[in-house]
Amino acid sequence: MSADLPGEEPAAADRVSAVRVEDEMEQSYIDYAMSVIVGRALPDARDGLKPVQRRILYAMHEEGITSNAGHRKASNIVGDTMGSYHPHGDQSIYDALARMAQEFSLRYPLVDGQGNFGSVDGDPPAAMRYTEARMAPVAEEMLRDIERDTVDFESNYDDRLREPTVLPAAVPNLLLNGSSGIAVGMSTNIPPHNLGEVIDGVVHLIENPDCTVSDLMQFVRGPDFPTGAKIVGRQGIYDAYQTGRGKLRVRAELEVDEEEGRIVVTELPYQENKARRIERIANDVNSGRIEGISDLRDESDREGIRVVIELKRGANADVVRNQLLEHHLERTFSVISLALVDGQPRVLNLKQLLSEYLNHRKEVVRRRSEYLLTEAEDRAHILEGRLKALDHVEEVVELVRNAEDRDGAKAALRERFGFSTAQAEHIVRMQLGSLTSMEAAELEEEYERVTAEIERLETILGSESELLGVIEEELLEVKAKYDDDRRTAIIEDTGTVTHEDLIPEEEMVVVLTEGDYVKRMPLSSFDPQHRGGKGIIGTRLKDGDRVSTVFQASTHDYLLCFTSAGQVYQLRTYELPEMGRTARGRSAVNVLSLDRDERVTAIVNTEDFDEDEFLTMVTRGGYIKRTPVGEFDNILSTGIRAVSLEEGDELVDVAVTDGESDVIVGTECGMAIRFDETEARAMGRTARGVNAIKLTEGNVGNENLSDRRDWEGDAVVGLVRAKADDDRDLLTVTWHGYGKRTPLSAYRRQSRYGKGLIDIKTNARNGHVVALKTVSEDDDVVIMSEGGQIMRTYASEVSEQGRNTMGVRVMRLDTLDWVASVDVFDGEE
Repeated sequence: MSADLPGEEPAAADRVSAVRVEDEMEQSYIDYAMSVIVGRALPDARDGLKPVQRRILYAMHEEGITSNAGHRKASNIVGDTMGSYHPHGDQSIYDALARMAQEFSLRYPLVDGQGNFGSVDGDPPAAMRYTEARMAPVAEEMLRDIERDTVDFESNYDDRLREPTVLPAAVPNLLLNGSSGIAVGMSTNIPPHNLGEVIDGVVHLIENPDCTVSDLMQFVRGPDFPTGAKIVGRQGIYDAYQTGRGKLRVRAELEVDEEEGRIVVTELPYQENKARRIERIANDVNSGRIEGISDLRDESDREGIRVVIELKRGANADVVRNQLLEHHLERTFSVISLALVDGQPRVLNLKQLLSEYLNHRKEVVRRRSEYLLTEAEDRAHILEGRLKALDHVEEVVELVRNAEDRDGAKAALRERFGFSTAQAEHIVRMQLGSLTSMEAAELEEEYERVTAEIERLETILGSESELLGVIEEELLEVKAKYDDDRRTAIIEDTGTVTHEDLIPEEEMVVVLTEGDYVKRMPLSSFDPQHRGGKGIIGTRLKDGDRVSTVFQASTHDYLLCFTSAGQVYQLRTYELPEMGRTARGRSAVNVLSLDRDERVTAIVNTEDFDEDEFLTMVTRGGYIKRTPVGEFDNILSTGIRAVSLEEGDELVDVAVTDGESDVIVGTECGMAIRFDETEARAMGRTARGVNAIKLTEGNVGNENLSDRRDWEGDAVVGLVRAKADDDRDLLTVTWHGYGKRTPLSAYRRQSRYGKGLIDIKTNARNGHVVALKTVSEDDDVVIMSEGGQIMRTYASEVSEQGRNTMGVRVMRLDTLDWVASVDVFDGEE
């Protein structure tokens, strides 16, 4: 290949530079990213508009499509914008135009649309050839004074025209209508606000430039969405205004009509697709995720949103409402106050947002004042010439009449009277009628007005306070013209919708078996029966399994579950699986971390606790221990130690005592001892305790029950709390379903660790004691057998008898079935 000849340009290969790929990719990506950030995705902090929005409004302004003009085809507006200022495709322009016309997207729409511009159901706008538009009145405020050199202009994409780099923006549009956009590596999501509140905030900033964000929040209370709804809590608002970032919980407006059995939704969270949300609610109803809804109707019209949710008969309206809020009618709005400041993206707090707008308005008013001052000074100069000419009217007329032509007349006037070129030009063009005395008076008045205007403008330009006063006055005028009521209410945060809120508060019967199966059933499933009945099936048991515990609790109760091994676990009643009477239940290992052969023997409801009370525990071997309830505040999911046990011993019962009561400890062989609880001093959780009662040693089991016991001697079965003036009874129930009520006063106080008194006769008919409970006549009693039969009866049905009696039949049992557990609850509840 021959070398280049002298004088010839170098070959193309010689003009190629070696560049690292990494460097070129980095620079190209940065250029692309900044192009997207500045030219497409982010709003300007001054007028709150993205380039496409600004160009649409300016194109409409140039074509005279104002709020007073007729509507123009949207396709015409899109074409003018694309051809003159925004060569990026008609669809993107039309999408921006349509959004500026949507009342559910912008708090103060900038475009007055005519036709279908979309809906809250997600319907797209009609094609641009079918819709029409013009500027909304508030949009004209954005362009006010643009012809008075208030903002900078730059060449359009093909250098044919000039377009503004920012609009004068007589309204703080960035906060009024908000903005959302995704750029490269960043995004913005600014919520809309109420015009009156934002203007009050700007006015306060003008009058108190050193104010804090907290001060401004007294005026700008929070976002005001065009679709209304409610903002839950103020922390998210505070975070967003202080730091520029925050999360708002926005909740639909809904009314619960319990008489009609319905819930009516009248407002939805901002940017929520109504049709899609209704469809998802229907899907959850069909799948069973949401219960209690029988019908779902959309009755929305032009007047507003109305979604009617019909409830099933007997459904808990508050529970359904909370389910709807958790899954569908409450959403999070993440605030990111990112905008362009001097061409650079910045996250701004509330004061910075208002300050950027205020600084912009100061520049606009200053430039407008300079422009108007120049105009006024030019007019005053002309008026001075005309007034001077009127003072010498005969000589001026004579001079003009004798001149050869206009140029000669102007030259003569300049030479004779010292007029400027502009003055001489104006005088030569004056009409003869302007020389009348009336015209002279009008000139004098106009000159005085212009002179006063010049003084006012010079004062504004020479004083910062005067300049700010003009801005404040104009903002208040805008407020008086466009202010309206707040649509979005701000309510106090009462906590998020928890799982508990979704569960109706209901009394339940909980069943546990020795095979570690557990379930809960509504107490209402069991109607009270007369004493001596057989009851109904309460659970189906696996072969070889038998019921160990039954107790009653509300679904919202916090329960402490004490086990035979001396451990304690905490759970909520609603965490247990709810199943029908004939269901077996679910493995307890899914709820409680029980070891092999460990079973729940006592349940204590924490609703009963006071700070100065104790948990008093007894073991099968006759030990008793009191521990302050405060030691059970923090219970691990794997449980904690409640009491230390000797080998072979078991925890059998727990009661809540107050330090001023007696306790009655009962045994399987029918003995009972009553003593002051303080005889068992308070101890820590890991202590064993002290002796409560002397148990009979040797084989005391009835021969007919020998297969039901795997130990020798008597054993503690439970304890109850008693007061000196207690008028309740002690309910004693035996394995074979017999029982009795005995007044607590029949059990005299003794010293701890005695043999006690005979409570009930345990013979072949009765069997051993299975439970001790304190009852009133109004209470209900729930008894469950090891075979799964359950019976609910009135405490008053059980005869009141003295000590050392046999009692009456309470529940009729099948052969080889025994009472497993007994619980008592307030019958009035």
